[in-house]
Formats: sequence, structure tokens, C-alpha cells
Amino acid sequence: MADVLMEKIISLAKRRGFIFQGSEIYGGLAGTWDYGPMGVALKNNIKNVWWKTWVDSRSDVHGVDAAIIMHPRVWKTSGHVTGFNDPLVECKNCHSRFRADQIGWTNSESPLSGIVCPECAKEDWTDVKNFNMMFKSSIGTVEDSASAIYLRPETAGGIFTNYKQVLDAMHPAIPFGIAQIGKAFRNEIAPRDFIFRVREFEQMELEWFTHENEWEKWFEHWRENMWNFIDTVGIDRDKTHELEVPKEDLAHYSKRTIDFEFDYPFGRKELYGLAYRTDFDLKGHMEASGVDLQYFDQESGERFIPHVVEPSLGLDRTVLAVLLSAYGEDDAGGETRIVLRLKPTVAPVQVAVLPLMKKGGLAEKAQETAKALSTHMIARYDESGSIGKRYRRQDEIGTPWCVTVDFDTLEDGTVTVRDRDTMKQERIAVDELPTYFSQKLTLGA
Repeated sequence: MADVLMEKIISLAKRRGFIFQGSEIYGGLAGTWDYGPMGVALKNNIKNVWWKTWVDSRSDVHGVDAAIIMHPRVWKTSGHVTGFNDPLVECKNCHSRFRADQIGWTNSESPLSGIVCPECAKEDWTDVKNFNMMFKSSIGTVEDSASAIYLRPETAGGIFTNYKQVLDAMHPAIPFGIAQIGKAFRNEIAPRDFIFRVREFEQMELEWFTHENEWEKWFEHWRENMWNFIDTVGIDRDKTHELEVPKEDLAHYSKRTIDFEFDYPFGRKELYGLAYRTDFDLKGHMEASGVDLQYFDQESGERFIPHVVEPSLGLDRTVLAVLLSAYGEDDAGGETRIVLRLKPTVAPVQVAVLPLMKKGGLAEKAQETAKALSTHMIARYDESGSIGKRYRRQDEIGTPWCVTVDFDTLEDGTVTVRDRDTMKQERIAVDELPTYFSQKLTLGA
């Protein structure tokens, strides 16, 4: 059943313009996906919710947009050049490559004997090797070791390297945060599970700089904010769980990490992470660069390197969790109806305006109504196909409400408003629609 659900999600995503296979006309490129019109709208709405609640609504968080290509010493200092590795193994028979831990290998002391290749069922392996997941390239006209650069494997690096500039420009009082939404890249050995594990993805990250003796308080603060965001974008709370990461499994920079996991059809997997990074990053960059990254507290006269709490949220995994949480099927007049019960705040289209038919002035009135509503919300005009097919199409892209313009509209100025979830309809005056939907959006947010 899990495979069937994923197939339905992938099919819906392609059919309705959410997500396409990357470079599909050339046979596709593994681990890459493109967002179509509905998908980019959904993704942007999710980003807007995060930015509005975590940055714009707070005076203690500042946004940045750091470059994807950074000085290679950034990644040496952070430990990514030497420590950002996955165990790689290759089947000698069919030459398929796998992450060794995903085919049953546990650690360097355990052999591969008894493990067969998932592709050819042979048992003939190379030795396990460490494979660095960063994408390596070169800068300039000469390709040598001096010109080597990397596509960033995380967005946090750009926040830490801009920490001093933000201090000097904004003069924030501690504690404060620096936030960023941006692309990151990982040369995954075996990308899989649709947009869950990919080679190019987007992160919403915040580094919260605080005094060492207050990190636990702020860790709980951002933990609560992460749960609030989960509710706001419509991720099923019952399918979301916290996992306290064991000490032996912590990242090299972390003293404590909680993983927020989601029950995907392919298993319970990581959705978000909340980490206490101590002063690892700033201390490392200060020693490597020679630049003083201490914070000076004018009230106490103290100089110290701030400690960091990091809530990290993967945008692509958020999109997948939102789609899975919203997907449903029910009976509509004896037929199976597919519906995405998306939160109005993230839905690609909030209101669709449909003429009952194109003739008799209905199309012109519907276009006029859609244009008027678009100044208040995300409203779209739709005239393609029968009214029933248009309702089904809007249900599948998650549109909360449909407004139908009919011949009575031309007589008395009222329209039919259909609710996506209940399919109930009511007559509303055209002039009252902005107020009506404003109230609905507030309640549905």
C-alpha cells in the first residue's frame, strides 16, 4: 500500500504541474526534480510562511542570502572536506553502486559477506570506501588543486561566514538569529524516494546565537516554533515524531540534536533537525581566518564566542510531507474524488473563479471577478472543460474554494461558492466575496 500511495502522489504531482522529473525529455537525471507551476507556487507559499513567522515578525532575526560558491577553506574549517562522507560499495558483477549502510552493512568491522546485490542478486563486492558527498568543481581558467571549489553542502556555512558582517551592520543584542533560505547540494550515492533524497535541494535554516548558559532555554523555544510551523503548513502532527539522537550518532559539531521524523510511505525518516552546535563553528572560523568573531556585550563588558542553536528545515521534504498529509480520496456522486486538503495559506490557488459556460457574458463576468479577488488573495480564472471537470481539477491541486458565475449572477449579483472539503455550496453576493474569503482565510490559516 505504501508503494501505491507514493505512485499516486508522483502521478498527481506530474499530472497537475507540481513536480516533474529533471531533464525528462532526455530520459531524466537521477536525483533531480523540477517544480512546475503548481509546485513552485506551493513551495513559495511555504517559504513565505516560514520567512514571515521566523524573520519578518521578529526584531531579533536577520535574513541573509549567501553565495552558493564559497571559499574552499570554509568547508575545510567546517569539517566537510574530511568528514562529509558516506560508505560507498560497488557490485563487481553489475557495477551498481550503493551506500553500504543501506544494503545491510553496519560498520567497518562487519563484512559484506551474506549481502547480495539488490540489482543482480550476486554477492561480489568491492571494499567499502569513504565517498565525499560534496560536488567539486574549479574556479577560473586553470583546473588544478589551487582552483578547487565546492557547491555548498549546507546553507549554514554562509550564515557563519556572514556573522561578523551582520554584527557590524545591524548591531544586534544577543540573543539573535540569522536566517537563510537557499539551495544546497550533495552528491548522493543513491538518490531515492522521489524528492526525499536528492542531489539539489533547498533549506530553510536559522542560526540562533546565544550565551552558553542559555542554550537550553532557546533550544526549547525553537523546538516549539518548529511544531508551530508543522501545524501552520498542514503537516500531519500524528505522523510527525521527535527522535533524540544518541550521543554516538551526533554530527561532529553537535552536543545535542533532535530529529523531527515523518511517517513517509517508505518508512519513518528525518524531516527536520534541531541541533545545539555549541561554539564549534564560530570558534573554528575564528582560528582558521584570524578574524575576531567574539561578541562584545556592552552591558556586562564580557567578550565571548556565542553558542548556537540551529533549527534546520528541508523545503523539499516539507513539500513532500505536506502533499502526503493533504492527499485524500472520497466518494463524490458515485465516483472516486482525489483531493488535496491543503491549508489555504500554502495552497497554490486559494480561489478559482469559473464561468458556468463561456457564452452569454459569463466568461467576462468571471474574469472580472477573478481580477478583483486577486488583489486580496491568490485567485485564478478557469474555463477549460465542463464545470464538473473543473471542480475535480481544482480539488486535485488543493484549491479551497471555487466561485461559479452563472446567469443568476448577471441578474442578482450573486455567485455560488463551493467548499473543497465539504463540497457544499452557498450563494454569496459578489461584492461580499473579499470579506467572506478574508474571514475564511483567517480561520483556515
